[in-house]
Amino acid sequence: MTKGFSITRGKVDSTLFIKNLNKEKLYVQIFVDDIIFGSTNHALCKEFSKTMQDEFEMSMMGEMTYFLGLQVRQAKNGIFINQSKYCTDLLKKFKMLDYKEAATPIATNCYLDLDEASKDVDQKMYRGMIEYLLYLTTSKPDIMHHVRLCARFQSSSKESHLTTFKIIFKYLKGTKSLGLWYPNGTNVLLEGYNDSDFGGSKLERKISSGTCHLLGSSFVSWNSKKQACVALPTTEAEYIVVGSCSAQSLWFKSQLEDYGIALDHIPLKCDNTRAINLTKNPVLHSETKHIEIRHHFISDHILKGEIKVEYVDTLHQWLDILQNH
Repeated sequence: MTKGFSITRGKVDSTLFIKNLNKEKLYVQIFVDDIIFGSTNHALCKEFSKTMQDEFEMSMMGEMTYFLGLQVRQAKNGIFINQSKYCTDLLKKFKMLDYKEAATPIATNCYLDLDEASKDVDQKMYRGMIEYLLYLTTSKPDIMHHVRLCARFQSSSKESHLTTFKIIFKYLKGTKSLGLWYPNGTNVLLEGYNDSDFGGSKLERKISSGTCHLLGSSFVSWNSKKQACVALPTTEAEYIVVGSCSAQSLWFKSQLEDYGIALDHIPLKCDNTRAINLTKNPVLHSETKHIEIRHHFISDHILKGEIKVEYVDTLHQWLDILQNH
């Protein structure tokens, strides 16, 4: 990057730069004109800071406590991340600070539809809510599925959809201080969890899928989306989601290699035994021959030993907590 300071670029993330010096490491992450860096040796941090300030006109902000709306609290035993200030600002913006708190982000057994008989609401306001809440899901996986569910109706938003959105805001009021905890430790086991809501889209009967990844005991990735296809048996729905989760897992595997962490294989947790058997032996028969070839790539990575699909009972299925309502 600069004269006298040899540093290599990440193979996966082109905005990541790494310096290796004996057993010590320095990591530099760039986002537009902001730079985050850290090292296993404080002297390397000082050297990098001095080098950058000598070369460029820039200011040091000190230990990171706030970045892109994320509040970061660094302690001796770990790092805590949340967006309590962002939540408060949202409640003020939409005049919901005085609302009562809700225990869950959506009413039990709430299924949204077009509700054509209901009154229209301001689409600009509704889409604004979606935009702000989607950004909030970067630190709150507990509202991810419900926000995306409401987002499906942004082109035809009705009062019933807005009422559901208000429940999410009420839930945020009572949980804004909650966040993600990343404890210190050497456990770098990466696990993937996946689940599907068969026919989850009540209008189109398409699959609603969910995936998440844990590094050690901490969430590092979560996603909920409506798939572009309609699955016939539940086995197919689960199988398609396993393939989607495995693609994300392989990306994480490559990303971790840039940090000097090599993983032999990545376990993916699935609660459907027939889908697990299909990943090991993708035999074409009446129930599976119509599945698109692109969904079968997981079998190749299982044969290579990079992915291992394992059974997890519903009690320990993380996605049931994040996705069901």
